[in-house]
Amino acid sequence: MAQKGVQLDRETFSCSICLDLLKDPVTTPCGHSYCMNCINDTWDEEDGKYIYRCPQCRKTFIPRPVLLKNTMLAVLVEELKKTGLQAAPADHCYAGKLQENVCSRHDEMMKMFCHTDQQLICYLCSVEEHKGHDTVSAAAERAERQRELEGSRQNIQQRIQDREKDVKLLQQQAEAINLSADKAVEDSEKIFTELIRLLEKRSSDVKQQVRSQQKREVSRVKELQEKLEQEITELKRKDAELKKLSHTEDHNQFLHNYPSLSPLSQSTSSIHICPLSSFEDVTAAVSEVRDKLQDVLREKWTNVSLTGSEVDVLLPQPEPKTRAGFLKYSREITLDPNTAHTQLLLSEGNRKATVMSQQQSHSIHPDRFTGWYQVLSKESLTGRCYWEVERRGRGVYVAVAYKNISRAGGLIDCVFGRNHKSWALDCNNNSYTFWSNKVQTPVSGPGSSRLGVYLDHSAGILSFYSISETMTLLHRVQTTFTQPLYAGLRVYWSSGDSKLSDVETV
Repeated sequence: MAQKGVQLDRETFSCSICLDLLKDPVTTPCGHSYCMNCINDTWDEEDGKYIYRCPQCRKTFIPRPVLLKNTMLAVLVEELKKTGLQAAPADHCYAGKLQENVCSRHDEMMKMFCHTDQQLICYLCSVEEHKGHDTVSAAAERAERQRELEGSRQNIQQRIQDREKDVKLLQQQAEAINLSADKAVEDSEKIFTELIRLLEKRSSDVKQQVRSQQKREVSRVKELQEKLEQEITELKRKDAELKKLSHTEDHNQFLHNYPSLSPLSQSTSSIHICPLSSFEDVTAAVSEVRDKLQDVLREKWTNVSLTGSEVDVLLPQPEPKTRAGFLKYSREITLDPNTAHTQLLLSEGNRKATVMSQQQSHSIHPDRFTGWYQVLSKESLTGRCYWEVERRGRGVYVAVAYKNISRAGGLIDCVFGRNHKSWALDCNNNSYTFWSNKVQTPVSGPGSSRLGVYLDHSAGILSFYSISETMTLLHRVQTTFTQPLYAGLRVYWSSGDSKLSDVETV
């Protein structure tokens, strides 16, 4: 019993971040205590989000609380040290993990699951600190998650079947292209044989054109085929992962591992094979040349070119590989003053946004962002577009959004990337975070004051690039856009300014 009491003291007077006895203890507004350095280091990492959470209860604080040393708790810790209490061994925490099926508070098996707090609990927990919460048995929760898992597997298996059918269709398309191209070469050679010397060189030219286009078209089909086969492999791997988890017998282990499953990635756009564009037009063109140019061939030559169109499969066009390639799709974008927060100063032809200490506009407009330093473009974006953003100072959100994104007040749903109507890259100093539908994804890449944004609206592709001497892909999104998009900027307070850069179209 004495030993149990000492262990309770260790847990009570230990920091849950460093697992050591409290040093310079401070207490958060929610009542939890930490080492001053530990909690400050934790909140320093959250400075860019302006939302600070208690590591234990996850309660949020805005703005960041001012923490003062808890003098009484510090005295108690010092007194306990004098009586011989030492920091709990580092492996004590890890040993506890072996008992993760046992409630640490009541020493009872955790056979229940709290929906309200999303955690396993014991029966005593359900009638005490979780009283009134939505609780079910662990077995019932496992059964529900198992049904979800089976639904995911069925979805994966159906996608595998669909992709295997697409691969077969593409193989048939490649064979049809080869047959048509071979026939065109054979027919044109017969025609040019009749012209002997005068058309001998032109015969070689047409042959080369047919083969070149044949190679391009087959290459595109093969490239798509490889992408679909890669997707099939990934889906099979994901299915095996879900299958392994579905066979887990221990309910608690199943529920413990279930949230760590990576979400199912977006599927490649559906494949639609259009009727083959034949090379027969080549034969017809050469026949016409033979009939009409026999008398004028020595005086004038009209180039014979392929009139067959490319293989028409409804898939995303490949992204450009160089900055010159991106600049072919550059768009002239200006910022809409009617959407700008009242403390945003727009300048340089409404292409630059700067946060000011005083209001720049007092007009009321339904399109204006009222709670965040944000602004949208005047121009709607569809098709393939490219633009660049230049920033000075601490940070900026570079975003795209639908026109019907919420505007009024300081609700988090109005922030770019915190809803299903916008996508945003948070550029904070030299670190990046991508936001979409309230989900944040850490992004690694070189810091740069200039960022490039590439949009292929119909293909559902959105890419962000860091631009210096070279272009480096930071993050790429594959989704489905259901409305025209608008370019957006959110400027940090006291962070300098951001603007849409002038780029030359190549």
